[in-house]
Amino acid sequence: MKDTFSRYQIFVVALLAFLQFTVVLDFMILSPLGVMLHGALHITPKQFGLVVSAYAFSAAASGFVAAGFADRFDRRKFLLFFYGGFVVGTLLCATADTYEALLGARIITGLFGGVIGSISLAIVADLFPMSMRGRVMGLVQTAFSASQVLGIPFGLVLATHFGWHTPFLMIAFAALLVGVTIFTRLRPIRSHLDGQRATSNVFEHLTKAFMHLAKTATYPRYIAGFAATMLLTTGGFMLAPFGSNYLVYNLHVPIEKVPIVFAASGAATMISGPLFGQFADAFGKYLTFAAGSVLTASVVLYYTSLTSAPFGFIVMLNIALFVGISARMGSSFAMISGLPNLRDRGAYMSISASIQQLSGGTAAACAGLIVHQKTPASALENYPRLGWVVATTVAITLVLMFNVHRLVTKQRAQAISPKV
Repeated sequence: MKDTFSRYQIFVVALLAFLQFTVVLDFMILSPLGVMLHGALHITPKQFGLVVSAYAFSAAASGFVAAGFADRFDRRKFLLFFYGGFVVGTLLCATADTYEALLGARIITGLFGGVIGSISLAIVADLFPMSMRGRVMGLVQTAFSASQVLGIPFGLVLATHFGWHTPFLMIAFAALLVGVTIFTRLRPIRSHLDGQRATSNVFEHLTKAFMHLAKTATYPRYIAGFAATMLLTTGGFMLAPFGSNYLVYNLHVPIEKVPIVFAASGAATMISGPLFGQFADAFGKYLTFAAGSVLTASVVLYYTSLTSAPFGFIVMLNIALFVGISARMGSSFAMISGLPNLRDRGAYMSISASIQQLSGGTAAACAGLIVHQKTPASALENYPRLGWVVATTVAITLVLMFNVHRLVTKQRAQAISPKV
């Protein structure tokens, strides 16, 4: 019989989706704002790549530090601490008026925001069995789509009429409402603390946190997941920062039509995400991941080689690209959540997020070195080369995720086999 959601589980899924909406939008809004930022702050593509990667690098650093403590606290309290810091960082982005101020604000936002996704994944793994996680992740990942359909177009309208700072104010306000809901409605999540001895000794606390981090980071089965995670979001970090510039300067899409591209692709993935989640639970998470990977790599290679195309065709290509990405992300997170043991989940997810952010930050910085513009209004050069790099990482990840799938399948078989 198919597992059904309780009312509280439905609430948790909705809450995590709204939470992810604010975090994803905070990252993704930079791409369509890129055209405005280049003019307003007089920054180059290389500097813009650093603004994007600064978030990733600071998120990676905080993720490694947080990993040792992630399984030593109530996940609700842990989430509230980092989400509060994320709100502050987003407000600082809204008040930045120089390149240096924006860079610093993105670092602060990354220190807190980069850990939130890993805490959310740990909560999903704690509250939902493996047979439901494909559907849960498909629903939570609609936050990515909603940011495309609702957040980015609305943010661009605000930015066009009131300045590029305004979208960050919108995100901070929405995040504050989510934070209040977490504080008042989300129940404590403490099952991973069973059997742990409480201590008030700071040195002992730090020692145990470091030992837990070291043990989780070097556990053989987990290393396979870390290797796959390393390349999982490389494509997004490479392509997203220059998405709007490529549309405007290479494909000659009028800037007022750019929100239509984001909205259309987001609307499609709001439908495809939950469908792929159900498909993953019913027919296999790796099969879903493989299908999404093939679609993503194929579209990337074709799309990045275009010099011109009808607007409707460009919209269809972006829809196909984001549908492929949504199939990959939801199914891969559902698979990876099956690797860590209960008492290691928080640490594993934090380390995994840090590796993801670190590799993504490196990818964004490298993309800024690969892609060039002779003038602020000229076409991006070397974009097809970027497409080949992204497609290659997708192919490698396909192989690495098969190893994760094999390990999770083996682990589940051992868990349910009768003891002799």
